[in-house]
Amino acid sequence: MRTLRAVGLAGAAMLLGVAAAPAGPAPPPPPEPRITDAAVTAAVNRLDATITDGMRRTGVPGVSVAVVHDDKVVYLKGFGLRRTGDTAKVGPDTVFQLASVSKPVTTTVIAGALPSPDAWDRPLAATLPGFALKDPWVTSHVTPADLLSHRSGLPDHAGDLLEDLGYDQAYILGHLHEEPLTPFRASYAYTNFGFTAAAEAVARDRGVSWQKLSEDTLFKPAGMTRTSTEFAAYANAPDRASGHVKNPDGTWSPRYVRDADAQTPAGGTSSTARDMSRWLRLQLNTGTLDGRRVIPADTLTRTRVPEIVSQAQTPRGTPQFYGLGWNVSYDDAGRLRLSHSGAFELGANTHVTLLPLERLGIVVLTNGSPVGLADSIALDFFDVAEHGKPTADWLPLLAATYEQLDFALRSPTDYAHPPAGAKPARDAAAYTGTYDNPYYGPLTVTADAKGGLTLSLGPKPLRFALTHYDGDTFSFETTGENAVGRTGVFFSEDEDGEDGKVRVEYLDQNHLGTFTRR
Repeated sequence: MRTLRAVGLAGAAMLLGVAAAPAGPAPPPPPEPRITDAAVTAAVNRLDATITDGMRRTGVPGVSVAVVHDDKVVYLKGFGLRRTGDTAKVGPDTVFQLASVSKPVTTTVIAGALPSPDAWDRPLAATLPGFALKDPWVTSHVTPADLLSHRSGLPDHAGDLLEDLGYDQAYILGHLHEEPLTPFRASYAYTNFGFTAAAEAVARDRGVSWQKLSEDTLFKPAGMTRTSTEFAAYANAPDRASGHVKNPDGTWSPRYVRDADAQTPAGGTSSTARDMSRWLRLQLNTGTLDGRRVIPADTLTRTRVPEIVSQAQTPRGTPQFYGLGWNVSYDDAGRLRLSHSGAFELGANTHVTLLPLERLGIVVLTNGSPVGLADSIALDFFDVAEHGKPTADWLPLLAATYEQLDFALRSPTDYAHPPAGAKPARDAAAYTGTYDNPYYGPLTVTADAKGGLTLSLGPKPLRFALTHYDGDTFSFETTGENAVGRTGVFFSEDEDGEDGKVRVEYLDQNHLGTFTRR
């Protein structure tokens, strides 16, 4: 989806051996658990109504939810349909795509695969041939922790548009060096393929595939028998929730299939509520499950440490951080809160929240594109557990947030309505030909017998019919996970007056969207 992050001065002074000052006030005591068993029971008892009401209000076809408290699964249910038009119901063992809830699962795997806690901070460039960033110094110093916390300097969602065009993981990771960088370890930008590079480097260092590493390190030891990082496993699962998108009339349809294998560590894991309840128990027991150590506590605990500020100020007036695959925050009582959402515009929305001190966690899986349902179920649950009642009607607030994020990426130009007095296009020959781009590869424009233009992009390639807008400006309807409606295509002459360049608006977010004619 085009869909968070420090050492105090006192600690630094102690490390440097500064002379002791007169003793100050004693530090505050550590936070104490506040949520009672009765409060959890009340929150659990409300869940059925919250879920069914949210499904009624949004129309999302299917939901599956698990809650863990004190190492017990206290709630595990499925609701609705796996696929509209069919009768098969969602249950606790129905397989859903996790989208970006894959990220904390991935860092759990990495925590189990690293030889020691300091391995999070070892440069990985030599481990992943072909991977580089624009600055050679950054390339030689970037670590798994940098990439998994989105502080490498790569721009927001770098590489996602290449995936939409059909390029594979090797091509995308091999072209990230074209992306401009912001200050290393001083700027936050969410990147699926930076995250993927770190995970793949760890797997390569172990001499296995990412799926094999995940199976051997986490899925098999934790008894997560229906969890996989391969799209084929999800696609072939007999009890599978299809992804759905909302139609203009408000109904939902399974129109798309989202294959996320190119970015599988960041968004390609699939699982069930039952399997995820076992992962929640492992997380809330700091790496143990059923009395057996699965993931080392020291490497797992590092995933929960703030690595960079992701949001300087939240509505509560406090910052939000990103750790290693987790959004990290602290409440007014000083309690650590870990969370992550996942969203595929093509048909999935998921959420997980943990309060480790309270040994309480929830995971929500849905088979509809993001309208806020998964997040609102979790927020309502924790409201009731912590405050005895909801503090807000979260569903419309979150729906508006997702809608605003989607709207912000759309072009300010309404290409469906050309301006009055629009200039005519030139002859088709002025535009046809092949244009090159070091990042996006070749772009070809062809004309049919009537002069209609088609633009082709990507390795397959994808073909888009061009609609004239004004003069040398055309448009086409974007497709895929990162579709933004109609986008502009601008042809221009080079300095010698020859027809030389074409710029594709939605590919030009980081000034990489200009193609030069051969």
